[in-house]
Amino acid sequence: MRIVFMGTPDFARIVLDALLLAPEHEVIAVYSQPPRPGGRRGRQAVPSPVHVRAEGSAVPVFTPASLKGAEEQAAFAALNADVAVVAAYGLILPRAVLDAPVHGCLNVHGSLLPRWRGAAPVQRAIMAGDSETGVGIMQMEAGLDTGPVRLEGRTPVDGKTAGELTVELAALGAELMIAVLGDLAGHPPVPQPEDGVTYAAKIDKAEARIDFARPAVDVERLVRAMNPAPGAWFEVAGERVKVLAAAVSNPSHGTPGTILDDALTIACGSGAIRPTLVQRAGRGVTSAEDMLRGFPVPAGTRL
Repeated sequence: MRIVFMGTPDFARIVLDALLLAPEHEVIAVYSQPPRPGGRRGRQAVPSPVHVRAEGSAVPVFTPASLKGAEEQAAFAALNADVAVVAAYGLILPRAVLDAPVHGCLNVHGSLLPRWRGAAPVQRAIMAGDSETGVGIMQMEAGLDTGPVRLEGRTPVDGKTAGELTVELAALGAELMIAVLGDLAGHPPVPQPEDGVTYAAKIDKAEARIDFARPAVDVERLVRAMNPAPGAWFEVAGERVKVLAAAVSNPSHGTPGTILDDALTIACGSGAIRPTLVQRAGRGVTSAEDMLRGFPVPAGTRL
């Protein structure tokens, strides 16, 4: 297959890796979102992980801000691709782009469709307490993740962070994509069920602030869903503290948001949460125990 690959973050880079290493296929071009400014004001624009990987393999990279224009659509069609492989690209594909490759566009989507259509399926699955999630190879159509699925793989959520689950699903998705590309006829598109549709809205940074009025089990899920980014957090003494890992503690009758002991156990709406990995602003990740040595948060403190 002559493949155009379309993706942006590390999830997509893992899929691209597999395609570049598959001797039976040729990645003829890569599309990725335009480079973004670095973390500090004034820093140089930083290319995406997919952009960097493609350039390292001498594959032409295109970074249009949109694919809605006739000129961009004509340039895409002129590549004469057999198929486009899409993974977390981040731009809407117009009908002209969807129809240009001989076999259309195949998407690697990190959920068990029709559950968690949309931008943040991994995080939403964790936050909802799903016991199982997965990845599907979907034949793309104009609707938001509504296309038929050619092949699907499953995995337990099992206490994983969003970062861990993303890597696992990307690797599984890459494996499934190679299988589908090798035998399209053997993996016909199957329409999604009409029942069970849910939407995985993009994560808003405001969601990362921990609401201790929620049950402790929900707070722990939020911590995993926001790891590694943007990181769940609370504020104490005017300083933001990110929580990268936490354990649900014994039931508590304390007021939500109150520090219950010298180990940073925090009362929630029901139960309590004990952060185990934390990060103060501008500092590295450390254990809660180590942080408390230099930044004590005594029992009775209200967050």
